Amino acid sequence: MLAAGMEQKGHEVEVWSPKPFFHGIASNQSLKKWMGYIDQYLLFPFNIKSKIKATPANTLFVFTDHALGPWVPLVSNRHHVIHCHDFLAQRSALGEIPENKTGWTGKRYQKFIRDGFGRGKHFISISKQTEQELQRFLPIAPLSSNVVYNGLNQRFEIMDKSNARAKLAKQTGLDLTNGFILHVGGNHFYKNRKGVIEIYNQWRTRYDVDTELVMIGEQADAELTHAYQSSPYAASIHLLTGVDDQTLRTAYAGASVLLFPSIAEGFGWPIAESMASGTPVITTAEAPMTEVAGEAAILISRRPLNAGDNASWAIEGSKALNRVMAMTPVEYARLVERGLENAKRFQPEVMINEVESIYKRILLNPSASN
Repeated sequence: MLAAGMEQKGHEVEVWSPKPFFHGIASNQSLKKWMGYIDQYLLFPFNIKSKIKATPANTLFVFTDHALGPWVPLVSNRHHVIHCHDFLAQRSALGEIPENKTGWTGKRYQKFIRDGFGRGKHFISISKQTEQELQRFLPIAPLSSNVVYNGLNQRFEIMDKSNARAKLAKQTGLDLTNGFILHVGGNHFYKNRKGVIEIYNQWRTRYDVDTELVMIGEQADAELTHAYQSSPYAASIHLLTGVDDQTLRTAYAGASVLLFPSIAEGFGWPIAESMASGTPVITTAEAPMTEVAGEAAILISRRPLNAGDNASWAIEGSKALNRVMAMTPVEYARLVERGLENAKRFQPEVMINEVESIYKRILLNPSASN
């Protein structure tokens, strides 16, 4: 998106990335991982040093993720900027996220990354939450630090709910005529897919309803599989994998509500995507989910660390879910309208314009602070 956006604005763009040389000749997955590190952190820097010297003085080196930190020292004395997404791996390595423990090698790897991006001078974060976390990880204050929210990388649109559900039925073979609850996300711990099923179980039990739950993402891991198989409503839970973009857009448009109780995020794409599709959102009352949701979502508390408190948390979530599902058409329409208005903040044109403005400032006056 960044490359295409800058090219459309008339800038010359080159994308540099390491090639899988040693990774390609490794014999097993464990060895491939370590050989991949050689490709990234030894071979790639060696290969691009001469290219860096040959670039014009007005070149801006853009790191599209702070995880590319080990390369930052290569251009720390040139015009550069680092995009920051989420610091969940960094925080986990420092023991700040109990749900995601990190081993010794993982801690050393994250320090290697941190030491690298710590040499950076200009940063763009995708949320205020990410920017606040960035400040804690930098050894000195950067010359500039800005927040630019992600732009939606697809064109999400409102569809008549009945038509969207009929279309989705053809694409998936599911009968979703009466609506459905949607979750979108992978198996990362912070996506809290197990918690989605816990809330759904409580909602079905407490309110005697039978609306389906559709979960779109990676193939279920062991934890999610157990939660699914243990649910008394497993027949109404559908775990969809390999879903293409068109089907995903249809699912967003046809859903009754997006249930997105993440433990943490860097941004939270599904919140904006769902709202842009005319579907209300239930999400966690913590940043950055609240940043993306604005005043347009129903909020619930974060899933507790203490497993003994999970039942009460799931009950709270079920109440929020029922609040949306039991809305009158007028109340529902108002919530949808708030979401549509909020989603306007995440138009790709807005993001590209803001990023270009920052890029230009860095090139014109790289030593100035913002």
